[in-house]
Amino acid sequence: MTDEVELSIVDFFKGRSLFITGGSGFMGKVLVEKLLYCCPDVKNIFLLLRPKRDKQPNARIEEMFKLPLFSRVRKEFPDAIKKIVVLHGDVTEDRLGLTPEQIQRLMKEVSVVFHFAATLRLEAKLKDAIQMNLTGTWRVLEMCKNMEQLKAFVHLSTAFCHCDQEDLEERMYPCPYEPQDLMRAIQWMDDTTLEMITPRLLKPHPNTYTFSKRLAEKLVESYYPTLPVTIARPSIVTPTWHDPFPGWVDNLNGPIGLLVAGGKGVLRSMHVKGDSYSEVIPVDMAINGIIRIAWKNGISKERPPEIPVYNVTASSVKRDTWAQILEKGRKYIYEYPFEMTVWYPDGNIRSTKFMHNVCVIFLHFLPAYFIDFLMFIFRQKRFMVRLQHRIQDGLEVLQYFTTRDWAFHSSKFMALFEHITPKDKVHFDVDFSSVDEEDYLKNCIIGARHYCMKEDPKSLPRCRRNMKILYVVDKVWSVLFYMFLLWLLVCCSDTARYCLDTASDYIKMMPVVRSIISHDAH
Repeated sequence: MTDEVELSIVDFFKGRSLFITGGSGFMGKVLVEKLLYCCPDVKNIFLLLRPKRDKQPNARIEEMFKLPLFSRVRKEFPDAIKKIVVLHGDVTEDRLGLTPEQIQRLMKEVSVVFHFAATLRLEAKLKDAIQMNLTGTWRVLEMCKNMEQLKAFVHLSTAFCHCDQEDLEERMYPCPYEPQDLMRAIQWMDDTTLEMITPRLLKPHPNTYTFSKRLAEKLVESYYPTLPVTIARPSIVTPTWHDPFPGWVDNLNGPIGLLVAGGKGVLRSMHVKGDSYSEVIPVDMAINGIIRIAWKNGISKERPPEIPVYNVTASSVKRDTWAQILEKGRKYIYEYPFEMTVWYPDGNIRSTKFMHNVCVIFLHFLPAYFIDFLMFIFRQKRFMVRLQHRIQDGLEVLQYFTTRDWAFHSSKFMALFEHITPKDKVHFDVDFSSVDEEDYLKNCIIGARHYCMKEDPKSLPRCRRNMKILYVVDKVWSVLFYMFLLWLLVCCSDTARYCLDTASDYIKMMPVVRSIISHDAH
């Protein structure tokens, strides 16, 4: 039999059929692309997809395959799309919404499962989060119980699912509730009652996402060792480092949304502890690590006594504070400015909640009302105040993670890189020390500009000229604003002096007034 060290990742996936949920998400797309390109001998990739925005699953796959992300696959393996088998279904439906024939095929062919499907909305209602992240996971696990050739099941969790553990080890932690109890509760409990008890259920979790992910981990653990399950906990996932090319991203979630908002000048203050470490990991490196986890789980001859848990984080190798990232990235915002920038992007982070709130009033909402007022005068659609409310709602959710210090241990995860072939080290690179922060931040900004905002690189010269104009406007506005404050202070001082003088004169006159009153009384 082939030795564990000799069996490469590529050889492990050769001839295997995979089942992936959440394959159309940010991480799911990168996973599918990586497998198609680096493991070209994979047999089939079954993707569970549901209709979205009036587009059927097959049309969604064709559209996804046209993305720049898949350019090298289209070029070198043009028939690779034929390996993708689209399954019309949903993790929120019984038996995943699949037909008996589809289920039968999965039972016979699939040997590796990647469960990525989840709702990522931090502020989602508890019922929605439980149905998607917990009950959906249960449905996938139940189906996997009958897979004849199952070698590995990787459940995608998050490094922030145990919010009461700021020092997170690669192991399971106690859960305050039984997952099955919550799954049953949402079936019979009405929405009003559920909303009333949600705050108490969530403690110490700040949102339903981390809470439901913690319950899902407990549920996955209950299937071990009957099933070859394992848990991967990535930290904050950011654009690609270099694979298939630098800076690819397809959504404005998390740091990229804040980067774009800051770059367009609508976000000028954020409540962040500047000296706290940023727990981020490029998505291509996270996917490389998750593929290695599946490989390790699949080739293991003996299962450990406890479920394998891996913190897919870079903090043990690379650590940068939020303040350092801001300073390194600021210059690239000026070098590669966005289109339709409403104000000069000169925002900053505030460590105190009070100062942040003051800045929000003067730097966010007052300019927003002013811009909307101008839009009203010119009979244009107003949007700035509404946009600022959405940004503030997002910041309220995120600041829980940006104002705390986290320590994620990843020794088990890093040990996965010790016994792999030289070829695998190239294809499935997770060398965090090779990441140049400034170069990466530049690629993130360019990627967000090009792939998310769909802005033409040819507009850069014009945007740079606009940036210079906005710089002058910002400085003039700052001078006028501080002059106004000075004038207000002087006026207030004159008013206060007048009041004090009046009070002083009144006090001096009090003896005379008393004498007059006393004389009149007599």
